[in-house]
Amino acid sequence: MAERLTMAIPPMRLRHGPGIAGALLATIAMMAPARAQSDYPSRPVQLIVPYGAGGIADVGMRILADKLTGRLKQQVVVENRPGAGGIVAAKAGASAAPDGYTVLMTGNNNAISAGLFKSLPYNILTDFASTSTVSFFDLLLVTRAGSPLKSVQDIVTAARANPGKLNIGTINPGSTQNLAAELFKSTAGINVTVVPFRTSPDMATAVLRGDVDAAFEFFAAIQGQIADGKVVALASTGPRRTPYLPAVPTVQESGIRDYEVVSWNGISVPAATPKTVAEVLSRAINDVLPAPEVQDKATKLGMEMRGSTPGEMTARMKSDIAKWSAVIEKAGIPKHD
Repeated sequence: MAERLTMAIPPMRLRHGPGIAGALLATIAMMAPARAQSDYPSRPVQLIVPYGAGGIADVGMRILADKLTGRLKQQVVVENRPGAGGIVAAKAGASAAPDGYTVLMTGNNNAISAGLFKSLPYNILTDFASTSTVSFFDLLLVTRAGSPLKSVQDIVTAARANPGKLNIGTINPGSTQNLAAELFKSTAGINVTVVPFRTSPDMATAVLRGDVDAAFEFFAAIQGQIADGKVVALASTGPRRTPYLPAVPTVQESGIRDYEVVSWNGISVPAATPKTVAEVLSRAINDVLPAPEVQDKATKLGMEMRGSTPGEMTARMKSDIAKWSAVIEKAGIPKHD
């Protein structure tokens, strides 16, 4: 190849031939990975989910994977890797080859972990590159049917009349539900006791028995009790009313200004992944999420599926790291080793 290239160079430039030939060969070598990137994806893509199968986050990712398979013309395979608060999955994602064939579900859990652990074996901001957000989840502030607490303001009034007497249930310390309660406590300026339970069913049972006065939980985990009329939603935690419970006001509408909690998930790739590959994924995700069947499934599960630019996703991650680190610090939640 080098000989033919040299022969093609005009005689008057032969004295420069070796340098030109070397440059041409280097250019050709650089073009090979570029061609490979333009063919992306040419084989199945693995999507690592840091939760077990069947949960709301897993279901959302499987909805996405199914639509991406059709859009990318390659199978997108979900691999569940639960454990250690998402650290197991994140380590696997960070150490994967940066070629776009192993991608990771990231989101609010990673933002919380950044403030909840003393150190992590990865940096969610520097070891990963964002592609797009995928799903968003408001929480609900709920109480049992028949409770004298009929609104957010009832909770605030009762808490101020009886400091420390009201109990708000959540799941384990450091969870989104738990931090939502701590943020509510500080934003509303009230003294209530936040009671963490090991699991969502344990917490739901406590609500039904009246062991706690109210609780923060995702719709998917308490949907059955709401449908049966055993649990009442007093407010949702997002910036606007939810499409699945449009009659329920937001916490902000209920008088607690500046209060907002929305959990979310997105797709990240190892930081060294070529930008062109990340852009292919971002475009594909944003193309498939508006599909009516995707939106219908999402609404029934209590989530909103909505894409973003890579920059918007990264900005949200940075903002949530700062937000939850401050809540963890103020609540005095011990950091994990």
